[in-house]
Amino acid sequence: MSATGDGPQPARWARLTFRWLAGLVLLLLLACGAIAVALQVTPMQTVTVAGQVIQVGATGPNLSLSGPGEIDMFGQSLPTNIRFTGPVRPRLQLSQISINSELITFVEGTHGAGAERILGARLADGWKRYFAWETAITAAGTLILVGALAGWRREPGRTTVKLLAAGLLVAEALNVGAIMATTYTAPALLRKVRSLNELVGSQTGPARIDPAGRPLRRVQAVIIGDSTAAGAGLALAPGATAHACGRSADSYAADLSAVNGWKVLNLACDGATIRNGLLGPQVHNGVRLPPQLAEAERASRASVIIVSVGADDLNWSAVVRYCAVTPNCNDRATQAYFQQQLASFSKDYLDLLSRLAALPAHPQVIINRYYNPFGATPGCLSRAGLTQANLATLTSRLATLNEVLAKGAAQFRFSSPQPDFTGHELCAPQPYVQGLGAAAPFHPTAAGQLAIALADQAVLSQPVPGQPAA
Repeated sequence: MSATGDGPQPARWARLTFRWLAGLVLLLLLACGAIAVALQVTPMQTVTVAGQVIQVGATGPNLSLSGPGEIDMFGQSLPTNIRFTGPVRPRLQLSQISINSELITFVEGTHGAGAERILGARLADGWKRYFAWETAITAAGTLILVGALAGWRREPGRTTVKLLAAGLLVAEALNVGAIMATTYTAPALLRKVRSLNELVGSQTGPARIDPAGRPLRRVQAVIIGDSTAAGAGLALAPGATAHACGRSADSYAADLSAVNGWKVLNLACDGATIRNGLLGPQVHNGVRLPPQLAEAERASRASVIIVSVGADDLNWSAVVRYCAVTPNCNDRATQAYFQQQLASFSKDYLDLLSRLAALPAHPQVIINRYYNPFGATPGCLSRAGLTQANLATLTSRLATLNEVLAKGAAQFRFSSPQPDFTGHELCAPQPYVQGLGAAAPFHPTAAGQLAIALADQAVLSQPVPGQPAA
């Protein structure tokens, strides 16, 4: 009798164990679904510091157990300098910039021993509020999913209550277990942040600009930037510095001077980047040049400052050369390189924009976007090795750079015109771009410089963004 009675018992226990395990797995899946949904729909929390608005949320789950957070800036998702513990980390969004006296401190920070960490404290509070909302939404999502499952299975009321309790317990255990490390360590890390640069900017920011030399009170407009603004490849302007920088008498600075009757100071230089040229000194052709923005500050009565920058920061000429010698310049390695360069540029661009906004005279600021020199078909460029696919890659990356330039300018309420070279690309009958055999291939011709001047002039005739019309 005992042998007969013992037979069904192991099988029964096996079935019960299987049912419990299957139920637990199902609850785990529902809990994971609720957490994933909560991370997507939980509203980012808004914090305001020095008139600047930042939204605080969380990244999506990551397989690694530690790493940087994210900050969305100028349309780019950039990694933070701070590394956080846990698979879910803070995500910040710079959503509104206010031009005020505290802007430079907000971006660059103060470095005295008693400097307040208001930014870090606000970010920490925002993160804690976000997690409280995420926890509540996870619980609500779990109850909905488990309740729907119980209703579909037509479980009795008592069983449904047990399932709801079990699902809630599993979901919050998973949620807290997966995110707790970040939840409890992130506030301490965020509280140490004194400035936006500490969070996402360059590790070594450019030195403070100290204008030196006599004031240039007769200057009405200033041009700063790279070889596009300098007028590379065209007839040189007089002067040793102009020769060293490749600065031309046919640049758009000269066109704007002629049409407006202005004295225009063109400080642009071949090879200039934000860090080595605009905000920091540049050594070019054996000549050490002071920061362009420092020189621009000497023109204290200038009503306009126009900026052309970005191509040299991204090492654009090397990108074009590579696309001319490889069958496919859109591979993962070059994509990663471009994104790395773009992230570095975005950080420096934030520094530049904040310093332009803080200029004492508050001139109108125009950030020029780049023209498209290529056109839609290879045409004569095929002789240089540029295929249709690689031209599409270059055009896409140029559009991405222009998007960053435009979004950054818009956040600071600066203008960002884009010259239209349509029908006048390099291979067109009347190109606005210097040819492959020219001194500065892909750079504007004198007609191209005029097209840029016309785009800027159109902006100058309109009301300044954020200000009422006269």
